[in-house]
Amino acid sequence: MTTAILNYSRIQKEIKEKVDLIDFPTVNWKLVCCLGFLVCISLLIFYVWQINSLTHGYYLINTYENQLNSIIEENKKLEVAFAEASFWGQALEKMQELNFQKATSIKYIQIPSSYLAKAN
Repeated sequence: MTTAILNYSRIQKEIKEKVDLIDFPTVNWKLVCCLGFLVCISLLIFYVWQINSLTHGYYLINTYENQLNSIIEENKKLEVAFAEASFWGQALEKMQELNFQKATSIKYIQIPSSYLAKAN
């Protein structure tokens, strides 16, 4: 072996001895895996709960929008009915003031065609 390789081997042994002097904590991998699994299950349950809440909120918003649209349509119909009732009420009052009566028969006036104006 050459001197460089022997020197490199000696340096590696010194580094290994220094590393062996440091006491690294041992990791209980079974506990880490169990905790990771529990965290994953908890996050999955939380995800399902959030999706359920979101769906419920969407359903409520959709229901309220449908109710609002039906109330708006009903309001428009009531406005039209009120305007018609108001107009007919005023018209009936005016007819009674002017002593109008219901027509029983209609007679048309015959106009000869010679009396009509012609366009050039």
